[in-house]
Amino acid sequence: MYFNDILQTIGNTPMVRLNKIAKDIPALVLAKVETFNPGNSIKDRMALKMIEDAEKEGKIKPGYTIIEGTSGNTGMGLAIVAIIKGYKCIFTTTDKQSKEKMDALRAMGAEVIVCPTNVEPEDPRSYYSVSSRLEREVPNSWKPNQYDNLSNRQAHYESTGPEIWEQTEGKITHLIVGVGTGGTITGTGKYLKEKNPNIKIWGIDTYGSVFKKYKETGIFDKDEIYPYITEGIGEDFLPKNVDFDVVDHFEKVTDKDAAIYTRRITREEGIFVGNSAGAAIGGLMQLKSQLTKDDVVVVIFHDHGLRYVGKMFNDDWMRERGFLEIQQPNALDIIAAHKGLPLITIQETALITDAVQLLKKFKISQIPVIDGRNNIVGSLNDTHIFTQLLENPEMRSEMVATMMQKPFPFVDSNASLEEVSKLITKDNAAVMVKDNIGDTHIITKQDIIETIG
Repeated sequence: MYFNDILQTIGNTPMVRLNKIAKDIPALVLAKVETFNPGNSIKDRMALKMIEDAEKEGKIKPGYTIIEGTSGNTGMGLAIVAIIKGYKCIFTTTDKQSKEKMDALRAMGAEVIVCPTNVEPEDPRSYYSVSSRLEREVPNSWKPNQYDNLSNRQAHYESTGPEIWEQTEGKITHLIVGVGTGGTITGTGKYLKEKNPNIKIWGIDTYGSVFKKYKETGIFDKDEIYPYITEGIGEDFLPKNVDFDVVDHFEKVTDKDAAIYTRRITREEGIFVGNSAGAAIGGLMQLKSQLTKDDVVVVIFHDHGLRYVGKMFNDDWMRERGFLEIQQPNALDIIAAHKGLPLITIQETALITDAVQLLKKFKISQIPVIDGRNNIVGSLNDTHIFTQLLENPEMRSEMVATMMQKPFPFVDSNASLEEVSKLITKDNAAVMVKDNIGDTHIITKQDIIETIG
């Protein structure tokens, strides 16, 4: 079997269970992974539908130029369709979009014009306004207008919705979608609610966008609008594709949480996805208390992570914005240099002179004391031995049991550096920890210094 062209591969994307990142959620959580579309995003679906509907209506013919304002993914879908059908493309986008998106559009033969983000939609410099102006100026051109073109949501009513219903065998109870143009959530949600009106449709919004307040109050509040970093969701106007009656609830997710969850999805599930997927999972985590073990939740993973390697997947970019999760070393990290090395111990029946020789031989300053069954029953450190022998040199020929101090405390292998450090004091020279295979290790002040350094 083969396809006649790449457009025939759009849709029928897989559904994948989320295991690690959703482990604390009682419901079954499934991701609809739209990166399997040829343009690596869900926007391929509506790009094809908008162009095919325009062709049927005589709005566009081979040789025409498609002009559209896009955050990148719609442009990629339109560019792919344009190549197959014989159209040119000019795209306007904002300066907050990733360089990878712009480079990808240019690679597909499109002209890309970058416009400022922090301007009103009506401002002549905005990417909405520039695309409209170009449509008027460029002969034989057509602007799909993904925000108000209802073919957008119809594409998802005809494809995404039926696929999800079939893949979950009609068991879906919740749909979670990042909302930008509104086409995906409206078209998919409308289809699913027609099948089962009890299905909850949750839209993910971002701070700086107007959707949530408008849904809850009916007020379009310009004070809600300010620049934000999250890509692909949220708007500063109301696209016609957003049907607020279909959406049961909007949940706002911060830029930081969206970025952090974007990275976590990839590292914990092995699914390389973009920023809006991170926002969707962030919203899921905020709403998880509303879910039960009987629920089946579908989360849309909108696009591919390759378009964000210079942003959310770049440590420097994350650090500059205060988004990088700094993982403090734990006890296992501190003993990393000990792996494979035996723990040096001494029997409680051994002589103090034997303990001194061990400390010298291995250049260590403390040593756990064990009994005949290899249980740790005490400890010795060089300072204590020195003090005791200074007062009574005869003790060198006595057994370790007569001089040993209390055993070093054990810590959990996941104990943080801070927790371990607090246990190492003037009166307690070290702590003990078991690694993942059950071997025992000692952590000293020197180990902590080396970890910090």
